[in-house]
Amino acid sequence: MRFGEPFGDPTAPLARRNPVAKLAAALIISLALVVTLDPVAPAVALAAELAVLPLCGLRYRDLLRRAWPLALAAAGVVVSLLLFAAERTGAVLVSAGPVVVTTGVLVTALGLALRILAVALPGLMVFATTDPTDLADALIQNAKAPPRFAIGALAAFRLVPLLGMEWRLLTLARRARGVDAGGDPVARVRLWISTGFALLVGAIRRGTRLAVAMDARGFDSGVPRSVARRQHFGGADAALVAGAAALAGVSLAASVAVGAFRPLIG
Repeated sequence: MRFGEPFGDPTAPLARRNPVAKLAAALIISLALVVTLDPVAPAVALAAELAVLPLCGLRYRDLLRRAWPLALAAAGVVVSLLLFAAERTGAVLVSAGPVVVTTGVLVTALGLALRILAVALPGLMVFATTDPTDLADALIQNAKAPPRFAIGALAAFRLVPLLGMEWRLLTLARRARGVDAGGDPVARVRLWISTGFALLVGAIRRGTRLAVAMDARGFDSGVPRSVARRQHFGGADAALVAGAAALAGVSLAASVAVGAFRPLIG
């Protein structure tokens, strides 16, 4: 499977929904979870997201195989806060020399980790079940996005796999010319930075050529464009957005009900 291609079952109930509806549902849930710092709201949302995962045509095994960097990032947040938090309020749970874990730090760490997972999972579900071309068509037809923006974003998304290929080509070309870090970690970092800079320059040049080519083909002419594939936004799509809003409301209500609600501002 190449990067950017959906890997879910396209015939699943939620996978068949309009791409704009799926994107709006993910945004609603994400926006609701960033207004509070407690772990209850993201825990409720995450449980519901995992429960509907089969309806998106996704298997838990595939999710674990592809989302392990996300889980690793969440675990890193927990460990970092437990070790380096500035304020340690609440009762002391663990005290081992310089490491002091309190209830306040633990709640904050769990809240941030769960929020990372609960906010990122809907986006992963959207892109795992949506063809990028369908998403660009739906943005133009249903969300009334400018064609220049939607098609430009689609083109950029399609070009992302080339970055990995170019990185390997640059590495092999430099190795063929005798440029190798060997076992020197400093030289390895310096070589990595120079390769990244060369990759950035190449990406900018390709993006410039692509923009000129798109303008030459009339993507910014202002003339109304026809569409090859019609994207319909029906009642089921509206129900998906309403369900996401209901889930966001239930998550926040559960947080308030148990007295754990901690607003981000205030």
